[in-house]
Amino acid sequence: MGKNTIIGIDLGTSTTEAAVIRNGKPEMILNFSGQVITPSAVGIDADRQIVFGEKAKAQYLLAPKDTVIEVKRKIGTKEMIYMGGKAYTPTEISAMLLSHVREFVSEYLKEEITRAVISVPAYFDDLQRQETVEAGKQAGFMVERIINEPTAAALSYGIGHMEEESHILVYDLGGGTFDVTLLEMFGGVLEVKASSGDNKLGGKDFDECLIRWMVRQFRSKEGIDLEKDMAAMVKLKEQAELCKRELSAQDSYRVMIPFIAKKDGEPVALDETVTVSLFEELTRELVERTHAPIDVVLADSGVLPAEIDRILLVGGSTRMPMISRDLENYLKKEPSRAVNPDYAVAEGASIQAGIIEGSISGEDSLVMTDVNPYTLGIRTLSDFSMNYMSVIIPRNVTIPTVRKDSFCTSADYQPEAKIEVYQGESDDVRKNHFLGEFIISEIPLKPAGEEKVEVEFAYDLNGMLEVRAQIVSTGEEASVAINMMEHLPGSGDEEKVDVEKWKEAPHAKQFRTVIRRAERRLKNEELQDMPLYKEDLEDALYELKCALIEEDLERAEDLEEEILDMLEY
Repeated sequence: MGKNTIIGIDLGTSTTEAAVIRNGKPEMILNFSGQVITPSAVGIDADRQIVFGEKAKAQYLLAPKDTVIEVKRKIGTKEMIYMGGKAYTPTEISAMLLSHVREFVSEYLKEEITRAVISVPAYFDDLQRQETVEAGKQAGFMVERIINEPTAAALSYGIGHMEEESHILVYDLGGGTFDVTLLEMFGGVLEVKASSGDNKLGGKDFDECLIRWMVRQFRSKEGIDLEKDMAAMVKLKEQAELCKRELSAQDSYRVMIPFIAKKDGEPVALDETVTVSLFEELTRELVERTHAPIDVVLADSGVLPAEIDRILLVGGSTRMPMISRDLENYLKKEPSRAVNPDYAVAEGASIQAGIIEGSISGEDSLVMTDVNPYTLGIRTLSDFSMNYMSVIIPRNVTIPTVRKDSFCTSADYQPEAKIEVYQGESDDVRKNHFLGEFIISEIPLKPAGEEKVEVEFAYDLNGMLEVRAQIVSTGEEASVAINMMEHLPGSGDEEKVDVEKWKEAPHAKQFRTVIRRAERRLKNEELQDMPLYKEDLEDALYELKCALIEEDLERAEDLEEEILDMLEY
């Protein structure tokens, strides 16, 4: 150990783990309580001190307004998180968690640790990766690498199977996200072939199915709606998590919550028995939602189900027996438990850290490649549409990579071109995620089509993107490194806005219809398959509400037009 020690961190929705390389192998790091697993919870206790992990999770039942859980699900959104009456960004809360990790890791290793490899879901987009890096920086880490969680899990497996030649499917169902990645191992090389996933699918959603069922049962029996009682809902959440875990080992579980509500002045209990078959029926749709990403990965990699040699189960939610059963039925192959589903990602992140710092090298080292999970391109003119997405880097291309393409001027005597960068799978940029833009100027004044601009995308192993444009005839250049952190609320010193107050704004009535339409669209289940479109609609809606509160009518009208445009699709 020494100044160059780099640790691996699995910053999960439900739990967080850290590992380090010792004697060439990953070692899980214990927190201040002597535990490997730290709940991803932050809270403010009765003494107004910030608490983490088990302490924070334990107080969630009693003080939900002073406690934050599952912050990872909000990474990449503009949603503010309230704790102890104060508003925070998801980045700030994540940074608090990572600061806690840095403290217990430094204590455990008896040295100041400032370097880390942090894992993210493979399906995280550029903005979510940037926010994760920023949270690490705020926590005092130099983030050496962002590694995709399934790739990390495969590294954890691969380090002990160096001579193996196989196709490995990593099925990673965590607390809040789902990833599936296909890798090929050969001669000490671990090559990612394709990745897909769903950032809004995880163990939390299985809990929610149970919670909604219990709410319906209680309403029909007692005539009381528990959803209006925050304390009751916190109790239900705790019991749903416990019930889900217990049903992995037994046929039924009795949920008993005394004093959950009052009726005619008397306390009323919730008492329900949940069977495995009922739980599986309630959550069948969630399990089936994992099939589409599997299909995408197999199609993109050109690998048939019969050619998969091993299925690795990663993430605590894969402990549910129905997951293994469903996978075996769907792919006709029994999943493997060759890695610890809770530790594999942190171990893999530490292996990547060891390769970077040099503690794993030579014959013990794996060569690793990865892929970009989303298509990347620019806005261009096509068939009279100004909103066409010209693809520069298709999804599931091995990274790091550099790709380029040339485009002609579209107007006579055009002096400059605006390069707008997007990420997503639609031909229409309005349905994709806007990443950034820049201007390339001093184009020679010639008729349309006579000057060419070459656009180059350089995509690195951290999933970060640099875009460069060059006028072919003159060599004039312009470029941008995509950094969405500059556009986030709370990343500067700007005041944080509670957008619920938009209804009180002087011009609210004028925009009520478009806001209600957008809110209804956001509840549409079809948007599950369009995460980037959903995120952009959420962002535009947030900005419109902010504009109304700030009485910026011109900005509000521009945003209304943008939202109406998006609602056409």
